[in-house]
Amino acid sequence: MIIKNEIPILEYDDHSREVITPNHDSGRLKLPEKCLVAFLGDVVDRYAAEHNDEIAEKYITVSHTVNVYVLHEEKEDICLVQPTIGAPAATAFLDFLISCGCKKIIAVGSCGVLADIPENAFMIPTKALRDEGTSYHYLPASRYIELDEEPVSVIENCFKAHNLPVVKCTTWTTDGFFRETKDMVNYRLEEGCSVVEMECAALAACSRKRGAKFGQFLFTADSLANVHEYDSRDFGIDSHEKALLLGLDVLRSYK
Repeated sequence: MIIKNEIPILEYDDHSREVITPNHDSGRLKLPEKCLVAFLGDVVDRYAAEHNDEIAEKYITVSHTVNVYVLHEEKEDICLVQPTIGAPAATAFLDFLISCGCKKIIAVGSCGVLADIPENAFMIPTKALRDEGTSYHYLPASRYIELDEEPVSVIENCFKAHNLPVVKCTTWTTDGFFRETKDMVNYRLEEGCSVVEMECAALAACSRKRGAKFGQFLFTADSLANVHEYDSRDFGIDSHEKALLLGLDVLRSYK
């Protein structure tokens, strides 16, 4: 049945099937169970080219094409992708990946900081504030979504194995980064959010709806901690390659 509400984004259909399924035009594409969703720019394609990784599929949209790589490792295959940023596009792509067999999803990307946190620090979201629109099409309305404990634990243990510091956090997922107003930044900080990004809540909701496990780790980039003066810093560029390698190691250790 449809859960109705005066506000359309809060309405949810918990029963009937989609008209367009995520894999409606993917044929019999079968992808590995493990997948790294890496919001890391050119580092992903460069890594794949250097390691001669297979392009299993080209995910074609009107504006761009995303390579779906398969890394043929000694013990198992791993899917590697660099999606478009933003919850709607990234979640539609993830929905497609899950429909083709990806069930253990780890995402990695940058985040802005709301508190006084240095650049290139690693963070593990344990819950995400749903201030975007996409997650509400996958799960009924709620203020937060709690991330799956299992992948969170796997990520944390991988960082421990590498002797790297990492901090658990609550993240603010929002579509409108040009509407991160001064008062809103303070409000989110007061309710416990220490970082902000654009996809976590939606990717977590999609994964839960489709029966996949999802975890994410972030590295700090720009800073909104001083609401009087925005600081882009270096957008966490120094963490891109390290984050990719760590993400792959997380999936290798994910049993």
